Amino acid sequence: MMLVKNKDINDKIKKSKDIIKKEKKKIKEEKRKIHLEKLNKNKLIPKFFKPKPEEKEVLSLKEQIFYVIFFEIIGAVFCLLILFIISGGRNYIKLYSDLSKLINVYDTIQSNYYGDLDKETLIDEAIKSMVNSVGDDYTTYTIDGQNSAFYQELEGTYEGIGCSVTMNENSQIVVVETFDNSPSQKAGLQKNDIIIKIDDQDFSGKTSEDMANYVKENSNSKVKLTILRNDEEQEITVKREKVETPTVTSEIKEVEGKKLGYLDISLFSAVTYEQFKTKLEKLEKEGIEGLVIDVRNDTGGYLSSVTDISSLFLKKGQTIYQLEDDKTKEKVKDETKEYRKYPVAVLINSSSASASEILASAIKESYGGIIVGTNSYGKGTVQKTKTLKDGSMIKYTTQKWLTPEGNWINETGVTPTNVVEFNLESYTKGIDNQLEFALNEIINKLK
Repeated sequence: MMLVKNKDINDKIKKSKDIIKKEKKKIKEEKRKIHLEKLNKNKLIPKFFKPKPEEKEVLSLKEQIFYVIFFEIIGAVFCLLILFIISGGRNYIKLYSDLSKLINVYDTIQSNYYGDLDKETLIDEAIKSMVNSVGDDYTTYTIDGQNSAFYQELEGTYEGIGCSVTMNENSQIVVVETFDNSPSQKAGLQKNDIIIKIDDQDFSGKTSEDMANYVKENSNSKVKLTILRNDEEQEITVKREKVETPTVTSEIKEVEGKKLGYLDISLFSAVTYEQFKTKLEKLEKEGIEGLVIDVRNDTGGYLSSVTDISSLFLKKGQTIYQLEDDKTKEKVKDETKEYRKYPVAVLINSSSASASEILASAIKESYGGIIVGTNSYGKGTVQKTKTLKDGSMIKYTTQKWLTPEGNWINETGVTPTNVVEFNLESYTKGIDNQLEFALNEIINKLK
């Protein structure tokens, strides 16, 4: 009897263990389902890292710790990659190391100096010193507010009425010119009109610059001008619009019965190429047989502008200029099908710089043209600009440019094919001796 009784007890124990085992298994399965649901809801974890439904075991504690550490590392690497892309590949850790001395000084002064400090002034002065220490006159730093005139001049457009003014001998504001198709020209403003009031404000005793600033900075859509014309007072209302600054003027010169074109470029701005091309084609329609391009006193401008203008004359494949840095040298060649054959002369002087010198060199060495005047300024470097977050700007030298034949004209300038000194006495009598010489040289080429 004891054996049977013990057997019954053992059977009951076994059955109890089986029931407990089954219950544990159910609990384990429930935990797994809950775990899978949480993982499926987490979109940040890639699917291939999630346990598959057919997997029976829940992740162990070690596995969970591994995944946490793994994804922390992936996240850190991902963040560093984004920072690397945004920074343009710069090593900010190295930059911080390089600038640690500067940062230390800045922090010490602004934290411990007993008096009041202007943090912006501290930073601006530090940047100025850094830029000046480069030892390059063309590497500069300008603070916000000093750049608008620079950009406006190079872009060739501004909000205004489209006229140029000056002061006459009686200290009055007088109109020198109204730009083609400008609001002032459309409104009827004329050369030699004297402006005495603007929006009923008396401008007597004020300068032409005062007027220009008032008109450009005015938020009104229209400006009312009170003018004197032939001693009669008139009122003219002019719209304020986006105006293109003229940088090219043109004229036909008649010499020995032949028509010669004359184009004066005052600046190589963003609008100069289109103005130049339009006026050149107009001159050609009038039958010119030669051309004089005047870049005297033109201090330069955009490299793209002079490249496009030079391409109007050279044949495809001819070199316009070369660019050189510490590692490479590149020949910039004409890529257009357009070119000219007639004789071309370029007028230069000591104030012709940068883009003006590139044009003169291209015409001289690749086109076989004539250069008349005196040695140019001698600026043989190329700059880029970078506008900072606060509106300030740095301009820095990136390359030097060479003539088509590989000459570097820096500090020496372009040497004319015909050296002709400017005669001021003749000019006051209405004779431009350098221009007259260039025109005669073209006539000689045509004979």
